[in-house]
Amino acid sequence: NKPAGYVCSSLDEKGRPEAYSLLKGQYKERLYNVGRLDMMSSGAIIFTNDGDLCAYLEHPSSGIEKEYEIETFLPFSNDVLDFFMRGIRIEGIFYRAFRVSRLGKCKMRIVLIEGKNRELRRVLQYFQVKIKKLTRVRIGNVHLGSLEEGKSRELESYEIEKLKEL
Repeated sequence: NKPAGYVCSSLDEKGRPEAYSLLKGQYKERLYNVGRLDMMSSGAIIFTNDGDLCAYLEHPSSGIEKEYEIETFLPFSNDVLDFFMRGIRIEGIFYRAFRVSRLGKCKMRIVLIEGKNRELRRVLQYFQVKIKKLTRVRIGNVHLGSLEEGKSRELESYEIEKLKEL
């Protein structure tokens, strides 16, 4: 469970804290992070020593769902969710959510499959919606659950097998 303030990079030239550092001393082999979360986002990130699995899970053709919960500073219009669900082009890039739902006046859930760089932040900024907190709560069948920020757990063998089947 990556806390906000950590980057998803194995070497940061700016000296910022790295998500990988939360695992230091636990593993001897080289680990790859599956996908990225920007520095200000928190939540589920998978690290693996299996480069083929990492490449498969990261590729859009795998169809792996990534689910996010987003809290906003102010209430937002349903139009934001409707447009994102239908698809919207911003600065020449087409963005479309796989599934959206409103969880409250200032809270939404969005499921992506492709997940372009900073997609959620770019779409919400386009609608002038300011993000208070962005958390990835699920990657495929792997749920963040009650795992505390900064903590990690080993995936169960059935979770790994299910990820490979998706």
